[in-house]
Amino acid sequence: MTTEEKAPHISTLIVDDEPQIQRLLTIMLETNGYRVTVASNGQEGIAATAQRRHDLIVLDLGLPDISGISVLKQIREWTQTPVIILTVQDSEGEKIEALDAGADDYITKPFNSGELLARVRAALRRADKGKIQEPVLEFGELTINLAGRRVTRKGEPVKLTATEFALLRLFVQHAGKVLTHRHLLREVWGPEQENETQYLRVYVQRLREKLEADPEAPAFFLTEPGVGYRFQEP
Repeated sequence: MTTEEKAPHISTLIVDDEPQIQRLLTIMLETNGYRVTVASNGQEGIAATAQRRHDLIVLDLGLPDISGISVLKQIREWTQTPVIILTVQDSEGEKIEALDAGADDYITKPFNSGELLARVRAALRRADKGKIQEPVLEFGELTINLAGRRVTRKGEPVKLTATEFALLRLFVQHAGKVLTHRHLLREVWGPEQENETQYLRVYVQRLREKLEADPEAPAFFLTEPGVGYRFQEP
């Protein structure tokens, strides 16, 4: 299989000031068939996004001129292109801020090439699915009818409260994406409850108990420590 057959016509913008990271990402992505454009600072990244449509953006938060968060906020004014941010370890605050500003995912330096490519593919799948929202979604043994507000596991109906279903719907509509505590609380309980993380822990545990094969070792509702949760597609 040629590289063009692997990922035809996928244009990726890398915004990072480290030459070593630029080279690594370029080789990794081009080897897998992606077309790559590189910007070495925030202003170049903004200009590249404005001048040409890209299918995916990989954005470093630690840029030399302006912060990656500022870049993200500016490009989100005109594009919903998936953005994966690169962060250093122990930077939960930055991760949360970036996700709340519109990032689709994050990966921590130093990163594994296989993990990064998997995150790239997942972000592109979500972007493609987002164009047409199916009323009935299937995730392994789970079937979720968004229009009919019905859920089955292994063909058996699962009874959910209105709040549980609202939380589940938010998760599956953003399957594979990290959702921050603040975002989940705001969307399900309202902006006045953004800091009530205990609500979230209780309801996520309820969903695990009702929908996971093993609630103590969840396969769907994954915790992102210090950040939020991710609904993982099987």
